[in-house]
Amino acid sequence: MSKSPLLLSVSFTEAEKLGDIRDGLNGRPVIDWAKGERPESLAGVKYALVWKFDYDLFDKMPDLEVIFSAGAGVDKVLANPGLPDNVPIVRFVDPTLTTRMGEWVCLQVLMHFRQQRRYDAQQRVNTWQGLTQPQASTMNVGIMGLGVLGQDAAKKLKTLGFIVSGWSRSRKSIEGIDCYDASETDEFLTRNHVIVGLLPYTPDTHGFFNRTLFEKIGKHPVLPSPIFINAGRGGSQVETDIIDCLNDGTLGGVSLDVFETEPLAKNSPLWGFENAILTPHVASDSDVVALGTYVENQIRRYEAGEPLQNVVDREAGY
Repeated sequence: MSKSPLLLSVSFTEAEKLGDIRDGLNGRPVIDWAKGERPESLAGVKYALVWKFDYDLFDKMPDLEVIFSAGAGVDKVLANPGLPDNVPIVRFVDPTLTTRMGEWVCLQVLMHFRQQRRYDAQQRVNTWQGLTQPQASTMNVGIMGLGVLGQDAAKKLKTLGFIVSGWSRSRKSIEGIDCYDASETDEFLTRNHVIVGLLPYTPDTHGFFNRTLFEKIGKHPVLPSPIFINAGRGGSQVETDIIDCLNDGTLGGVSLDVFETEPLAKNSPLWGFENAILTPHVASDSDVVALGTYVENQIRRYEAGEPLQNVVDREAGY
């Protein structure tokens, strides 16, 4: 029995091309829409794997049965006004995504904690000068967004010795991590010196990270702080507030992997801050082979009558 083709509307970056997505698809045929493949008809094509795509794409697929997101986030899919009402959306959940995000979060916390940017500045002017270095147990790190990625990052940071707590709209229970819910936001912010944003993008999180929030984050007694780190979604942050708070010292430093508009404009003031670490939305790039394997396994489950995994709750937005 021949396999139904997978329509692919994803443009992978060079950093993601460590393999070919077909290596994970077990021989399933692919229609590479992003590369200009345009068959006369998409009738009979049941599956679509998308990230950035034309809003009328789904209108061309009368037999579409499952939409797969090429990332953990699904805001781009949900924003499509032509999204079919009765087609399930499956987000990508894979150890490669989780591991990469945890690595990035730990790297950023350590860069600020060990004051690496200040050492970098000293190196440029041939200055040999030690800086005060407290124990990790003196720094409180708060994770906002306790999905799979947030929980993994929290556990990794705790292993490094930081005092870690977590926040989510409704309270989670994670062994060894103090958890807060939306009714305790202020208490959560004031106890922490570093806030890590891993929130999905929804109407409720639009502009969530703003001056009002930054002013409530606690200050470390020794290190430049507060620190804001965001690898969730750019729409959750107000960049003019971040710039202003860096200028006036409300924020002691930031690490940003996501931005309101991507790529970040060349004239953005964010480029010029010594205490701002910027990466081009690569904190948790999708491994294309792992993505292909994941999609193929989900299709196999679906065609065997088993439930799809990681189906998006459209009302919640993730």
